[in-house]
Order: sequence, then structure tokens, then C-alpha cells
Amino acid sequence: MITRLLLLGATGDLAGRFLLPALARSSADGQLPAGLRVVGAAPQDLDDDAFRAHVGARLAEHAADVPEEARTALLERVRYARVDLDDVGTVAAAVRTATSGPDDDVGGDGGAGGDGGAAPVAAYLALPPTAFPAAIRALGRAGLPAGSRIAVEKPFGEDLQGAVALNALLADVTADLAGPGQADGAVFRTDHALAMPGVQDLLAARLPGGALAQVWHGTAIERVEVLWEEVIGLEGRADFYDRAGALKDIVQNHLLQVLVLTAMEPPEGDDDAALHAAKLALLRAVRPPAGLAPDAWTRRARYTAGRLAGAGGALGRRVPDYAAEEGVDPARGTETYAEVVLEVDAPRWAGTRFALRTGKALAAGRKGVLVHFRNGASAPGAQGGRLWIDLDGPGGDPRVSAERRAYSTVLADVLSGGSRVSVSAEESEEAWRALAPVLRAWREGRAPLLQHPAGSSGPGLLRA
Repeated sequence: MITRLLLLGATGDLAGRFLLPALARSSADGQLPAGLRVVGAAPQDLDDDAFRAHVGARLAEHAADVPEEARTALLERVRYARVDLDDVGTVAAAVRTATSGPDDDVGGDGGAGGDGGAAPVAAYLALPPTAFPAAIRALGRAGLPAGSRIAVEKPFGEDLQGAVALNALLADVTADLAGPGQADGAVFRTDHALAMPGVQDLLAARLPGGALAQVWHGTAIERVEVLWEEVIGLEGRADFYDRAGALKDIVQNHLLQVLVLTAMEPPEGDDDAALHAAKLALLRAVRPPAGLAPDAWTRRARYTAGRLAGAGGALGRRVPDYAAEEGVDPARGTETYAEVVLEVDAPRWAGTRFALRTGKALAAGRKGVLVHFRNGASAPGAQGGRLWIDLDGPGGDPRVSAERRAYSTVLADVLSGGSRVSVSAEESEEAWRALAPVLRAWREGRAPLLQHPAGSSGPGLLRA
């Protein structure tokens, strides 16, 4: 068990909205490792007290449901180190802050290695993807202790070539960190959709012995839609989003990973390696429908000016054309809506189509899997031949986002050395290969960029 968490990008949005609140919830649930120390690292010139004040404010905003005593207990575990990713010395100092010194303030044995060496560190890169190479190289030169791990967030590269390069860099830097026979064990590729409650519930229900196992095949299922639809617009994310777009931000990772867990064959064993082998096999079987033009199986669009739908702060707020949003470069032609229809080349799914769809500024927000049955088939919970599986999971506290619950699971996996909700190196590359025909069709103009008003249902659905 790793008891040192180095959070690079600790003052950023990902850390403040999800990672730190997830740690607070784990603290309240008594699930943090004994002696855990959290070292926040960022460019700002802060001391421990100033950083704790920052963390406290973010927890009050994004983890108000967590009891105050649990939030306070987390703050007692927190320290700060200023880092400049171009200055290896500052990164090395942050690693030393994580690994050295007494731990009477947090209890436990400090997690020191069995040989009496420095405690291993989980270095979590809560950074823009463009900063990953510099951060990974700096961590390599800083000298992470044996048994340490590096966690990176999706997207894993901007394309297949980028994913291969990222994996090569990670493999080089972590070569001496993992144990024998664990070539990828020191790397954790985070796609938090894998850990969302509804995804894990679906996986359990469709595997042998589960409630859906008897109908989970193409004879009973005509179509499966994997959806990540949002009512919000850009919300200040232009710096990242305009360079990625809906396909690379959501479809290539979140939706494709949910599709994998939905359609893969049951793993041949209970361990993480068997799960990843089953996922990889499914990714290699995914392809667009044969014999159809690209505009029949993929669609892209972006929103124009309109009023946002949905509840809360989004409701009724007027937004400009996406191309006129602050920070957007209209020349990029970035899409805010993407849909892809795929087939799985496997006997289980003969005749079944899988639609992956995401968009911003839509009429309704939902994240889940919609299963369309055929031939009178049905399943527990289905209505009118359809079964809706919410990625947020059933019930739960409405104040607690499913994403935050997912990040609690992610962090537990990172610290424990697991990989069940991680993406393997091969999976990260195969996911890009699976969508290569889509990227090629878009690049060649065979799927034109459409438009739809903000707050509408989108540009219309594909019928392939």
C-alpha cells in the first residue's frame, strides 16, 4: 500500500472538484490508508497553511456533504511544495517532502519500504495533457523510490502516434519502479468512467450469474447506445476543449471504455490481467459498419447561440455560438457533438449496432447505456423493450456526484497497486486504432461539421 500521494496540479480544477473531495469522502468513510500524506504541488508560491486554506475552501465548495471533522482530518495530512516542471530540483524537492520526515501528525508507520528505504510515492498528474511529457521526465530525473507509481489522466495522447510516444516515455521512466513481471504496473492511466457506479453495476449484472447474463447477446439485443450528453456549454474550458473536441475528450476514452465493458467476453479469470485481456480483445473487434458511407455512421456538429436547458445554473442562460466563445479558435473547426456507430466483429454481437454519442449544450443531460431489445426479449428493469442503465448508478446522495465517487475508487486503486479501473498501454493505443476510420473520415471532409442551436436536442440521430 502506497501512503504518499504527490498531487501535481494541486491548485487546478481537477484536483479541486474531484480528487481532493474524493479524498475527503474516503476520509469520512475510514478508507484512507493509515499514515497517508498528501503533498500538493503547483507553481504558486504557497506555504502549508496557505495551501490548506485553499484546500479547505475547495472542500467547502465541492464536498459540503462530507462531515467537517473528516475534512479537517484530511487537511492535517496535507502539505505543499512549489514546483516548476522545467526545474527538476523543485520536483525532486516535492518528492522528498512526500517521502521524508516524521509522521506523528498523521499516524501510521509512514509506509517505508521493506528495505528501510524511502517510501514509494503515487505521483498523480492532475495537469493538462500537454504538460505530461515534462512532468514525467521531471519525475524520472527526480528519482522516485522503488514501488512508486505515476498516474495520468485521459486522453492518452492526441492520436495513435501520441499514445505510443506517451507509453514509451512512461515505460522508460518507470522501468525500475515496478516489480518483476509487472512491466506496466508502475503506470496508472485514469479513465474515471470505468469506476462510475453504474458501469461497475452493469459489468456485474451482465457477466455469468448476473441478472442480465441470459439476454446479453445479439439475438436478444438489437442496438446499444452509450451516451454522455450534457446541458452545459464550454464553461471556461476552451484552453483544453478547443484542442480536443467531443470525439477526443469523451468518445475515444469514456464512451469507448464503457462500450468495452458492455460488450467484451467474460474474462477468463478474476484477476486484473484477465480483465485487461478481455477488454483488449473487444477493442480489436470494434469497427464501423461495412458497406456504408462515413456520413451514415458518424456525425459531428457544434452548438450555435441559444439558451441552455437543464436545471441549476445552466437553466435559461444564453450562450453565444461556440465559435464565438472566449478562447476558441474558429479555424480549428472543433466539434461539441460527436456520434459514432460501430459493430463488434464477434459471434455474440452479430447484427447488433453500438452507437456512441456525446454533446454539449443539449436539451437534456444524461450519462448511461440504453439497450434496445428485439424479438420480445426483455430484462429486469426494462420498459417497452428498452433498458436504461445510468452511469451514476441507482439512488445515492444527489449532492454527491458520480464522478467524485468514481475518483474515490480510482485513488484507492492507485494507492493499493491495483489496475482494475485503469487502462493498459495496449488498450490506450488500440482505442485510437478503433477510431482511426472516424478521424480519417472527418479529416477528409466525408462527415461535414453540422450545427445545432444551444439547448436543442442536437443535429439529429444517425440511423445506421
